[in-house]
Amino acid sequence: MTLTQLKGLFVGAGVRKLYAKPLAENDNSKNQVYLGPDFQALNLFPNEGIIPDSSPKNPIFKAKLCFGWLTPNGTIADAPCAKLILYPQYPEVRFSGFLKGCESPPSATMTGRTSGRILFLGVTGDSKVVGFVVEHGEDVAAEFRSLNLSVTIGVFIELSLPTIPDELDSRSKLLAELQRINRLDWIDSKQLDSDGVLKPCRAMQCGGFTLEAELGVPKNSLAEPDFLGWEVKQHSVDDFERNETSKPITLMTPEPTGGYYREHDVEAFIRRFGYVDKNGKADRMNFGGRHFVGTACASTGLTMQLWGYDAASERITDANGCLALVSEAGEVAAAWNFVKVLEHWSKKHMKAVYVPSERRKDPLWQYRYGHKVRLAQKTDGLRLLKAMARGAVYYDPGIKLENMSSGKPMTKTRSQFRVPSKSLGSLYEMMETVEV
Repeated sequence: MTLTQLKGLFVGAGVRKLYAKPLAENDNSKNQVYLGPDFQALNLFPNEGIIPDSSPKNPIFKAKLCFGWLTPNGTIADAPCAKLILYPQYPEVRFSGFLKGCESPPSATMTGRTSGRILFLGVTGDSKVVGFVVEHGEDVAAEFRSLNLSVTIGVFIELSLPTIPDELDSRSKLLAELQRINRLDWIDSKQLDSDGVLKPCRAMQCGGFTLEAELGVPKNSLAEPDFLGWEVKQHSVDDFERNETSKPITLMTPEPTGGYYREHDVEAFIRRFGYVDKNGKADRMNFGGRHFVGTACASTGLTMQLWGYDAASERITDANGCLALVSEAGEVAAAWNFVKVLEHWSKKHMKAVYVPSERRKDPLWQYRYGHKVRLAQKTDGLRLLKAMARGAVYYDPGIKLENMSSGKPMTKTRSQFRVPSKSLGSLYEMMETVEV
């Protein structure tokens, strides 16, 4: 078999992304397969959810994969016990359980301790992971080595596939679209609904909706990248030449997983921890203000804390830990467990483009988008927690309760985490400013 023929088998199995990893001698079923010195493997391989599984001394997370081995005839042999294991104390990710329960596993290749083996892992359009492994002496391995390819992300080499846009192709298409949008100048504010219908948009978040509509991306709340594998983030600026002095950038808006917020409801949460509207709007309470780790927020009196994370060593020490909003009396107002944080960040932010925007309301509500965009790549949840611990990322909610004394009070929820534009680079290994 040639490498081209192997790629064809992967494409026939529905694979849209293909990665290769030369295996070390101890990469086997007994010792597990090493997938990198951080949590970036979570970004590459879809999983069925992260589960904490640890003792106080050895915190770990497990993430089950929908995995199978590709056979030479193109069929897939399911491996129902395959999973990623995340070891935050090192940190590293390993691949385990990939032979157990499989009817046609590559046992001879994956149980030994031989050098020169190549593991190929593909990701399908429906979020399955497909594997294939070759020995040192096979033609595919020799052909692969002759290419002298360099690692592109983590410990992996991304391989191009026939008929599938590769990394450079998706990047060029993204930049071409952003160039087109930049040249349009002012664009009427709008949103593209999930049914494909364009509608006017008149809200503070319409800068993002308008940009997504121009890219053909419908309004949605899915935790998936927006455009050809890129997460598209719009952020407001006063000057297109000075992106790093722009207003704070909203990174994500996950709802709390614990605390008073989850134990009761939003209305009860605001009545207990919120405050009367500071602008004098009648019959309204708000819950807002910048909440930094280790510092009490003046508006709410709550302090953000990272439980189960050691800032000195920059390690997770408790897999059941969380990011918590705590009152002076020690009551947990709201909390986000590490599982939620890791899952949300890994699904959307492996590759992101940050696009500056300006807004005007006269004569129409319109947006235009800047000519300097930032391409950000290579991140994981550990970088996010580190940025939180250092105060670069903070919680800045926009939660309110209106008509509170009536029989029909109305609530609005927005639990947003933000970063100053100048601190964005702390979240990524690679940050590039591109003139479109």
